[in-house]
Amino acid sequence: MQPVNKKTNYITRDGWEKLERELRFLWKEERPRVTQAVSEAAAMGDRSENAEYIYGKRRLREIDRRVRFLSKRMDELKVVYPSPQQEGKVFFGAWVELSDEDDNITLYQLVGPDEFELRENKISIDSPLARALLGKQVDDEIRVKTPSGIKNYFISAIYYKKKTVE
Repeated sequence: MQPVNKKTNYITRDGWEKLERELRFLWKEERPRVTQAVSEAAAMGDRSENAEYIYGKRRLREIDRRVRFLSKRMDELKVVYPSPQQEGKVFFGAWVELSDEDDNITLYQLVGPDEFELRENKISIDSPLARALLGKQVDDEIRVKTPSGIKNYFISAIYYKKKTVE
């Protein structure tokens, strides 16, 4: 039997609020709008060749599926708040500044799998890089196996509130 790959059920406060906004938007705004459009399309007559009706029904199914998923997933999630005891070490929610062998500096935040977004430098706590970072401190070196080979990084800073660009 294959082992089940379970997602971590942790989420940051920002991630929780983002999911909550999406759920509220889908349920309170998007679904009523699409329902109204489907009703209007249905009133036009033959539904079998009515593209607006067919698309609207498909979109309603997508919305309902996402609403069910979000509702169920949010029941499973636990919001994690950073504690003062974490300062100086990498734990869930931390922003970590890494430098590689070529002195390129990258900033990542360790977040739950429901909120990772590479364009925002948010990586999943379940990723190999995040797993290698957990519990480490400034000036520690980590080695991570990547598709392009082993990469070495040095931790140059750790903080629990994102730096603002000046």
